[in-house]
Amino acid sequence: MMLPERVDFLILGAGWTSKFLIPVLESSKTPYAATTTTGHDGTISFKFDPESDETSPYKALPHANTILITFPLRGKGQSEHLVKLYSKVHPIESGKATPNWIQLGSTGIFTAAHWNTCNSPYDKENTRAIAEDELLGLSSVNSTVLNLAGLYDDDVRKPRNWVDRVAKNKHDVGGKLALHLIHGIDVARAILNVHQKFPAVQGRRWLLTDMFVYDWWSLIMDWGGTLMDGETYRRAVWLCMQETYTEALPRSVEKLGRVLDSRDFWGAIGILPEQGRVK
Repeated sequence: MMLPERVDFLILGAGWTSKFLIPVLESSKTPYAATTTTGHDGTISFKFDPESDETSPYKALPHANTILITFPLRGKGQSEHLVKLYSKVHPIESGKATPNWIQLGSTGIFTAAHWNTCNSPYDKENTRAIAEDELLGLSSVNSTVLNLAGLYDDDVRKPRNWVDRVAKNKHDVGGKLALHLIHGIDVARAILNVHQKFPAVQGRRWLLTDMFVYDWWSLIMDWGGTLMDGETYRRAVWLCMQETYTEALPRSVEKLGRVLDSRDFWGAIGILPEQGRVK
C-alpha cells in the first residue's frame, strides 16, 4: 500500500477515539493517516519506544500539519523524545508551518476540592501531567493538551455498565459523588476544531466534558440492579440518602465535591457538545 508523504492530520495510536475521529476527518475531507502497533486496517505500523533513539520507525510516518498523540506519555523526557525523533526525520520544510501537536490526557489530574476549570490547580507530580507540561514547554513546536472526562459511547463504553465495577456494596455506593463524561463523537468534533483553529488553543491545557455534572446516585437510581450481597442498588441509594440527610436527587453540586467546568474550551473553539445527558 502506498502511504502518503504528507497529510493534514496524523493520529499516533488509532484506538477507541479513532472510531469517531476518522469518520469526522473523512466527512470534513481532511487528509489523514493513522498508526497502530500492528499496522492493521490500512494504518501505519508504529510503536513509540521511549528508550530508543532509532529513527527508522519514524520514516514510515508522513509529514503532518497536526499530530495527535492518543497514548499516554509519562514523566520527564518522553514528550521531548517523541517530538525530537519525529522532527529529525521530518524537518520543517521551507514555506511550511511549524507542526501542531495535540496530547490527549485525563481530567483526573485536576485537584481543586470543588469547582475545577482549565486554570485550576492540578497534580504536577502526576507522571502524565509531567509529560504534558513538557510538551507544552517545547519551543520547537506548537502544542496543546486536551484533558478528557470519562469517555463513553452508545455501544461498548456505556456508563451503565460501569456501576457493578465501581460500586460493589452499599459502602461503595455511599462514596460515589460526581461523574463527568464526554461522548466519543464530541471528542472527535473537538479534536477536528482544535486542528482547524489551533491558535485559539495553542500553548495551554484544556478541560473537556459534555458540560454536565452527573450525580452517581441519580444514575444508579435510574438504572437499578442488584449488589453482590443481594441488596438492590436503589435501596442502597435510599439508605445513603437517609444517612446523609439528602432530601432528593440529584444532589446539589455543593454536595458532590470535586466538579468540572469546561466552558472555557468550548468557548475557545466556538462549538458546543452535541451529546449530553447520558441515558
